[in-house]
Amino acid sequence: MRLVVTGGAGFIGSAVVRQAIARGHAVVNVDALTYAACLDNVAEVADSPLYSFVHADIRDRAAMDAVLAEHEPDAVMHLAAESHVDRSIDGPGTFVETNVTGTYQMLEAARTYWTAAGRPDGFRFHHISTDEVYGSLGATGRFTEATPYDPRSPYAASKAASDHLARAWHHTYGLPVLVTNCSNNYGPYHFPEKLIPVVILNALAGREIPVYGAGENVRDWLYVEDHADALLTVVARGEPGRTYNIGGENEARNIDLVRMICAILDRKRPAPRPYADQITFVADRPGHDARYAIDPARMRDELGWRPSVTLQEGLERTVQWYLDNEAWWRALQDRAGVGQRLGVNA
Repeated sequence: MRLVVTGGAGFIGSAVVRQAIARGHAVVNVDALTYAACLDNVAEVADSPLYSFVHADIRDRAAMDAVLAEHEPDAVMHLAAESHVDRSIDGPGTFVETNVTGTYQMLEAARTYWTAAGRPDGFRFHHISTDEVYGSLGATGRFTEATPYDPRSPYAASKAASDHLARAWHHTYGLPVLVTNCSNNYGPYHFPEKLIPVVILNALAGREIPVYGAGENVRDWLYVEDHADALLTVVARGEPGRTYNIGGENEARNIDLVRMICAILDRKRPAPRPYADQITFVADRPGHDARYAIDPARMRDELGWRPSVTLQEGLERTVQWYLDNEAWWRALQDRAGVGQRLGVNA
C-alpha cells in the first residue's frame, strides 16, 4: 500500500511508520514537529526508498491537499493529535485546534482527493483514537464499540469530537472511514512526560517517583508495537464504517505498574536502595478517570488479531530500551513541560 501517516514522528505514529516500511509499504510521514515529535523516532527507516517526510500541519488544508494529490495514497492513517491529559487541562485550546479542526481539515482533504480520483473502492481513511472517549468504568465491565461516549477531560472531549466527525463523513459523504479506539500505549520512543517514562527516568535520576492520588486508577496497557500491528491490520482488512477497539488485555493499577517497573530496574540497574523507596503520592489529577478496560472481541473475532506482548514482557523491553538509549531521552529533557507537574490549573 501507499500510506500517508499523519503524526508519524510521534510515539505511536513512528511505530506505524517503522512497521509499515518493514512490511514493504510506501509511507509519507506528515508531521508538524511539535514538542512531542522527534525525527529520531524514524531514523532507522529515513534512508529507505519507501519513506518520505513532509513537514506540514494537518490544519493547513492547502498543504494536505498537495500531499494527497502528489502521493496518491491508498490510505490515510490519521494519528496526529495532542494527547497529554495534563496539558489539555492547562491549555485546552490547542487540543481543540489540532484534534478537532485538524481532523476536519484531514477529512475534507481526503474527501476531495477520493472524489477527484473517482471514489476508488480500495481507499481508506483510518482515524486513530483513544478509549478515553468512553469515560470512566467502575470495578467491573469493559468498553465495547457500542459503549456511549462520556469524555471527562478536554483531551478526551477533543478526541470524541474528532471521532464523531470521522463517522459523520462516512455516513454523509460515503468516505470509507475506519475508526479505532485504543487503550494506554507504552514502549520505545515514548515521550518523557507520560507515566511509564517518567517512572523510569525519575528512578534513574534518584528523584521522587510521582503517583497520582493513591495509585488505584486502573489502565489496560498495550505495547506500542502490538498497536502498530493492529492498526496495519485494520487499515488492510477492516470494514469501512466500522469501529474497532484495540486493547492490550493487560489491566493494572497505576501503583502496581510503578512497582513492577521499580522491580525491573532493581535487577537491571541496581541502586543502593530499592527504587520503590522513591515512590511519592501526590495530589490527584483533576477529573482522573478511575478505570479503563477494552473488550477486544471484535478485533479478535472479525480480524483475527490479539496482542502478543504481556505487560511484564513489555515493561522489560521498555525499561531496557530506555537504559540503552540515554542519548534519545536526554535530548528531550529541555523541551517545554518535561519534568514538570502539569494539569493543576483546574
